[in-house]
Formats: sequence, C-alpha cells, structure tokens
Amino acid sequence: MKITAIRTHILQAGLSQPFAYSRAWYDTRTAMLVEIETDDGLTGWGECYGPARMTAAVVDSVAPWLIGEDALRTDVLWQTVYARLRDHGQKGVVIQGLSGIDIALWDIKGKRFGVPVHQLLGGAARKTVQAYATGLYRRRSADPLKYLPEEAAGYATEGFRAVKLKVGFGIEQDAAATRAVREAIGPEIALMVDANHAYDQVAAIRLGRLIERYDIGWFEEPVPPEDIAGYRAVKAALSIPIAGGECEFTRFGFRDLFVSHALDIAQPDTCAAGGLSECKKIADMSGAFGIRYNPHVWGTGIAIAASLQLLAVLPSHTPTSLAPLEPMLEFDRTEHPIRQAILTRPIEHNAGIVGIPDGPGLGIDIDRDALARFEVK
Repeated sequence: MKITAIRTHILQAGLSQPFAYSRAWYDTRTAMLVEIETDDGLTGWGECYGPARMTAAVVDSVAPWLIGEDALRTDVLWQTVYARLRDHGQKGVVIQGLSGIDIALWDIKGKRFGVPVHQLLGGAARKTVQAYATGLYRRRSADPLKYLPEEAAGYATEGFRAVKLKVGFGIEQDAAATRAVREAIGPEIALMVDANHAYDQVAAIRLGRLIERYDIGWFEEPVPPEDIAGYRAVKAALSIPIAGGECEFTRFGFRDLFVSHALDIAQPDTCAAGGLSECKKIADMSGAFGIRYNPHVWGTGIAIAASLQLLAVLPSHTPTSLAPLEPMLEFDRTEHPIRQAILTRPIEHNAGIVGIPDGPGLGIDIDRDALARFEVK
C-alpha cells in the first residue's frame, strides 16, 4: 500500500472574545491538519500542534521523501524522516510536522486492517476515560475573582471531576484566584494549575507554598522547559506534584527529563512530541521511571481522537491497586469554532467521561464542507 499524496490544511477561525494565558492573548484559533492518500483509496488524517504555517512547511518539504513508500511501515518512515533532519530538527516544528504525518499513517493502518488504532498499539485497557476541563483563562474585562469561580463551578455542574486553572499572572493574584476556584468547586473536585512556564524557580516555589493548602492535583510548567534544574528545585520544595513536557520532544528529550527526576507527571502532546509511534515509546519509558503520563491536548477533534487512542492503551498510574488511578484526557473547553466542526460526529463528554472511538483508525470522519469553510486559502 503506497503513499500517493500528502496534503496540508491550514485552518483559522476568529473568536467572539479574546482570552489569555500567562504569556499571550488569543483572538483566533488555528489548526494544521495532514491528509495522506494511498493507492488503494484509503485516506488518513493527522494534526500538528504548533505554528500552523511553519508545521505545514515542514510537512510539505518532507512529503516528496514519502511518496511511493509503504504507508504501513510507520516506524521505518518515522526513523527515516528523523534521521534525514537530525542535524536540523531534533526538537520543535520539525518534530511537530513529523507528528502529524505519523498520526495520519496510523489512521491509515487502522483503516487498512479494519480496527481502531488502540488495537494495533497493543489493545485497549479501558473504553472510556475521565476528562478534566481545561479553561479558566483570563478575559479582557470583568473581575477574575468572580468569573473564574463561576466558570469552574459550571464545569463541576456539567459533571467534570477535575478542572485546570491558568496561573502566571502574578503570585498574589494567582493565589487569590486559586483560593476562589477551590471555594467554588468544593473539596471533591480535583484542581490543577498551569503557569505555562511564566515563572522562575523562586517565584514558582513561592506561589506553590501559598496554594499547597488548596489540595492542588499538579502544578504544570512552573518554569521554562529548558530549566531542568529549576523543575527539580520546585519539585523538591513543594508537596504538589509537578507536571510538564508539552514543550518537549521525542523519547530522547523525555529521557533527559526522566533521568533528572524533574517531573512527577509527563505531558507529551501526541501532535507535537513525535506522533503515536513516538508517544507510545515515551509512555513505556515513563512507566519504567515510575512517572505518570497524562497527555497534553490542545487542538481539533483529530488531536482529541489521537490522544484517546493512546490513552486507551496506557497503563494505570497505580497498576497493582484494586482501585487503580487512571490517566486522564485534557478536554479543552475554551472557544474553538474548528474543534468539533470538522468531525462528522463530534467527540463529546458525558458527565466528564469521554468514550474512546472504536471505529477503524482514529475512529473519526472528516466533514470536508467544514474543512473548506475554515481553510486559509
């Protein structure tokens, strides 16, 4: 089964109101999708996390190397592309581009054999996953100490058992927001915080000590991803579990994090860290180091579907327990007009629980009318 075409689709949609995390404002949402065709008529879909035009350039540049190759040789093709670009792209947009290609090839592989990707990855350990609501960003107007707890309480009412709050807006302000959200959702709902590497270790430790009393599930990206020593310092100083890795790439990058004992929870993005082929390797390695794995997910329904296929096969965090603690799906609740619109059947939650697609490949179908509506010409 030969690859006959590889196409990129850059999508963009404006938002009704902008929102911010610690380092930037969003007034649009973008996506970059990869479409791969084969000579027997099968089409696979992938997604690249990262700057859309840059990842599209990577995929378009790599595509001629893959035309005519056997689409089922996913590992061989991954290694081929990585080796040819090793001198120039061990991290960043090159690996993000490779991730989208790899996911699309796994989609094809599943369709070729008529099974979901998780069956080819080793078989599903679960049919559903608990999702946590990612939201609680900042708005241009109104008081965050009013709208953040209201938003968090809304997620709890929907049935989510865990929510994640964006921090990194100043230590005192972050501590006040954390307290307000905890009071709004009560003690039974898990609460995580995410600084998007806004702080250095001194500031991160100070914030962590102020919010430890609020039973924080994890402190995500407290310091910049390059600062492994900073991660270790924060981890040593706090009782809060430390999470990170959405800005790390391939098993080689995560090897360094794991050997350094810098994380309690690894968060590779399937659409950035190397695709399904590489993230399965990272997951196996995280288990060997006793580090939990909860993937970062920030994209369209393709990214969600790919992450669900991987989540299906991940072991429990506590595999020998009679009541095992399972990995969770990050379920973005911010405005994203493209996210579910490009799927013929959206991936939704039911009281905070998301079913793992069991159709062939990623288990999704693309609405080409919606694709055309959002595509940047």
